[in-house]
Amino acid sequence: MKAALLLFGVCLPALADLAAGLQAVKIGDYSKALKEFLPLAEKGDAVAQFNLGFLYANGLGILQDYTAALRFYRSAAEKGNASAQINLGAMYDHGIGVPQDFAAAMVWYRKAAEQGDAVAEFDVGVMYDSGHGAPQDYAEASRWYRKAAEQELPGAQFNLAVMYAAGHGVPQDYAQAFLWCHAAALRGEVNAQFNLGFMYDSGEGVPQDYAEALRWYQKAAERGDAKAQFNLGILYADGNGVQQDYVQAHMWISLAALGSSGDQQRAFFQERDSLAAKMTSQQIAEAQRLAREWKAK
Repeated sequence: MKAALLLFGVCLPALADLAAGLQAVKIGDYSKALKEFLPLAEKGDAVAQFNLGFLYANGLGILQDYTAALRFYRSAAEKGNASAQINLGAMYDHGIGVPQDFAAAMVWYRKAAEQGDAVAEFDVGVMYDSGHGAPQDYAEASRWYRKAAEQELPGAQFNLAVMYAAGHGVPQDYAQAFLWCHAAALRGEVNAQFNLGFMYDSGEGVPQDYAEALRWYQKAAERGDAKAQFNLGILYADGNGVQQDYVQAHMWISLAALGSSGDQQRAFFQERDSLAAKMTSQQIAEAQRLAREWKAK
């Protein structure tokens, strides 16, 4: 999972002078927010500088200007504002407004992480995991993922689960993988929901339980995850964990195919067409109708 690009959100201020600007952002009056933040930022207020960076980065109340966003983020970051440090790191990480520079991204992510910011801890973990901005080091990646995971950041919990499942930087431990995957899934991490479904489906790290597999695949499938949609369709087709239902199977496998590409899409369509050979024309028509009307939650 790539480091999150944090260019949205407002750093909550302690100073009452910022209240009008923050309220303006809250109600979507970005021009007013700009007017409120600018004089404070010019006086060196780090929270105002962060919020101006946010407005410029997203073109809210003013023409989008990554150079200006970078300048205000840097001013706030140099004063120790963790949110600005993360956003400045993200701009270097993704080459937004500056040439891509993983080493610079790592510097700023680490400054925020050392303040205990969970998102920054996750980002530092990703950099070590991928070998961007620092030599690849799974043990360090796992250490930083754990810091963020213990603050209940779902992406970090899932990535830590992946490290345990693969034995990267930690001893391979499917029980720990399940624990952290389950924690992330409960907090809505769609990749964790799919993987938790797969663990129950295959009996990897947990006793095989098709009903639980179905439950977690369903959560991810309803959010548009193609792999979960396909596996959910297979459970319906085989009657594992649920009463056999070719209509539901056809619908979910069709959605999975439409959300995929390349060889995976061809394989999904082939599976759907094999299933259709067992169905009546009325069943196929109903499945097609359900697929047309389906909307991700």
